[in-house]
Amino acid sequence: MSNAIMGFGMFVFSIPTLLHDQLQRKMDYVFARSPRVGARDATQFVGIGDETISLAGITSVELGDGVASIDTLRGMAEDGEAQPLVDGAGRVYGTFVITSIDERYRTFFPDGTPRTIDFAIDLLRVDDAADQAGERR
Repeated sequence: MSNAIMGFGMFVFSIPTLLHDQLQRKMDYVFARSPRVGARDATQFVGIGDETISLAGITSVELGDGVASIDTLRGMAEDGEAQPLVDGAGRVYGTFVITSIDERYRTFFPDGTPRTIDFAIDLLRVDDAADQAGERR
């Protein structure tokens, strides 16, 4: 993926499309708890919980096709199909679905077209075949 910062399925995050400047990754781990008298709860690790990634950035019409790219991502979200997420260095994060897209238009041209778009995209990791076999990345 030359000149790409990240790929989500066939969508490439880059200057001509959308270029995020923030990535937040959160992983939850699940523990069962049993109360004890006079002591902290006993805990037992029962598995890996949700993994989410949030991508956020700003795009402008001078740099790319932000509105069209957001529309493409919205279509992918509405399809509900899981897609692989890979960064520009080739690191595979896993298989994700889009759970939300947030867009804020500002600095408008006279015809109402936004010059600048702030965006945030939230992704949720879903099990793929390797995950189901217990081979988490």
